[in-house]
Amino acid sequence: MEIVLRAVRDSDLPVFHRQMTDPEAVRMAAFGPGGLCGPETFAAYWQRLRDTSDVLRTVLADGTVAGNAAVYGVAGEREVTYWIDRAYWGRGVATAALRALLAEVPERPLYARAAADNTASLRVLEKCGFRETARARGFANGRGREIDEVVLILKSRAGQR
Repeated sequence: MEIVLRAVRDSDLPVFHRQMTDPEAVRMAAFGPGGLCGPETFAAYWQRLRDTSDVLRTVLADGTVAGNAAVYGVAGEREVTYWIDRAYWGRGVATAALRALLAEVPERPLYARAAADNTASLRVLEKCGFRETARARGFANGRGREIDEVVLILKSRAGQR
């Protein structure tokens, strides 16, 4: 399967909305716009992402929109985020997309956060060179409660650890 990143287009947003409001995906991810968000709220959420992200990409799997990936935040504290359609889980799409994103962004360190029980996402981050630095508690809108989360860091470009 060919995984490529490209600039986000307005036509991607309805696909992202479907992906990011899928109840099972929302529960697994725990964070994000929340499963009950309507199109207007989602559009506002996405505009905030566009305003704060240095790099915001659509993930394509064999030419089909499979999700999105971004780097956001202030210098020295930037975080990565990604969301992959449930139909592509377990197929290496998230890992390939994150690797492609990291190749575009030379700045280090980069941070990531994941629900402590989201073992698949934690594995993707580890395969891409991120290492756990802390545990925290945070409100997870996808679960409607506070949960344990893992904070990770990528200190150097792949192959330079």
